[in-house]
Amino acid sequence: MRALLSVYDKNGIEDFARALADLGYELVASGGTSATLDAAGIAHFKVEDVTGFAEMLDGRVKTLHPNLHAGILADRSKAAHMEDLQRLQIDPIDVVVCNLYPFAATPSIEMIDVGGPSMIRGAAKNHQSVTVIVDNSDFARVLDALASSGGVPLELRRELAARAFDHLSKYDRLIADWLGTSSQGEVLPEVLELSLRRDKVLRYGENPHQMGGLYFQAGESSWLQSMKLLSGLELSYLNLFDADAAWRLVHELSPDRPAAVIIKHANPCGASISNLSVAEAYKLAFESDPISAFGGIVALNRVVDAELAAELAANPKADVVIAPGFAEGVAERLAGARKSTRLIAAAAPEGVSRSIRSIGHSYLVQESDTFRVPESEWKVVTRAGVDDSQMRDLRVAWTVCARTSSNAIVIARDEMAVGIGAGQQNRLDSSRIAISKAGTRVKGAVAASDAFFPFPDGLLALADAGVAAVISPGGSIRDAEVIDAANQAGIAMVFTGERHFRH
Repeated sequence: MRALLSVYDKNGIEDFARALADLGYELVASGGTSATLDAAGIAHFKVEDVTGFAEMLDGRVKTLHPNLHAGILADRSKAAHMEDLQRLQIDPIDVVVCNLYPFAATPSIEMIDVGGPSMIRGAAKNHQSVTVIVDNSDFARVLDALASSGGVPLELRRELAARAFDHLSKYDRLIADWLGTSSQGEVLPEVLELSLRRDKVLRYGENPHQMGGLYFQAGESSWLQSMKLLSGLELSYLNLFDADAAWRLVHELSPDRPAAVIIKHANPCGASISNLSVAEAYKLAFESDPISAFGGIVALNRVVDAELAAELAANPKADVVIAPGFAEGVAERLAGARKSTRLIAAAAPEGVSRSIRSIGHSYLVQESDTFRVPESEWKVVTRAGVDDSQMRDLRVAWTVCARTSSNAIVIARDEMAVGIGAGQQNRLDSSRIAISKAGTRVKGAVAASDAFFPFPDGLLALADAGVAAVISPGGSIRDAEVIDAANQAGIAMVFTGERHFRH
């Protein structure tokens, strides 16, 4: 029995090689793998001992040889194949262990592996006779099978072969993307292939009768990969969906001051910035809409300290609390007070260039919605202007509004969202909902609309309630009529020139 070992990631290879040797396998190793086995004192043949050729061309050619590939590809059920091996004095290879250069980490021509994919493809093709391993985490499963039955069952060999072809396809896609237009940042390349690997099966999808899972895109990083669940139940489909919305918004809201966001059903129901502390930011965000905050997702852009933990414990249960970290002992105290609340520590969210949404068996792809028009280009279009305090509130309202389902109206004051109307079929109803939630806090507040006001009615509802300034993209054929209504009502209006629909 013979095993061929040629790995870039050498984690666990010494123990695996030693175990194979103990089971009677003859080992053949290439380049760096051979050096690792030498250092560990594990007997083996070098690839050149088998091929009769030393490595050449700076290592570009070392395993591309019939003495190896014939041993991998020979069909053991065909007498002619076995006769060829015997005539040419080539030993069959029963196990191939190979993982590839880390192209995703350091893309370059020299990171394009040639010999490795050839060995993997040959072994996977011939999985009726050969076991192929491309993931070091499979070492234990293969050794268990060998120790218990003296061989690797066909079912496991087939599974490993499928994983090998999947590994190759992702690797080739990374290279094709790097060589092609998508490597130059094209959002809508002619061919957009997704290579997704399941990270976990979730308890269910949006509803208990739906299956749900979390997948990661090969070669792409996600903040979800960094998150640490410190306590509470496993995260559900909706927990993850809402946590992403909350985590991204809290980082957009204020990169340099304490901020808190509460999300419910993918929409903000609370948001605030504080000059004092993150505990104060959370307290104000909770006061935005205490009823909706029950069972929501709380995102904080500062470490959770004892003061904040006391505020969290005093309010109705949040399903998830996500923050950069938790002060010593705080997570344990919160876990004791809120056993079902998931406490998550995570890295800041990554930037995303495109968003993808399925519609049946088709997909809609677009650039991610980012704030592209700078505040310096916003225009006051009314006779009434805005002061610095109102501009700060408009900035908060505009940021929150852009991440709220359309039609969206957000009322804010003192850098705190006090009324949010989301997902209505007309802007007037969204205005009325936001006003109702704001209550007496609407007097002297500001408001944001994610798109232009098609008629003056929504604007006038806000003005009649006491809103002092409104921000919107503008761009309606009735802009002049709406501006005139704002002037008549004596309120200020700012146009950003940038719409933020969210469906």
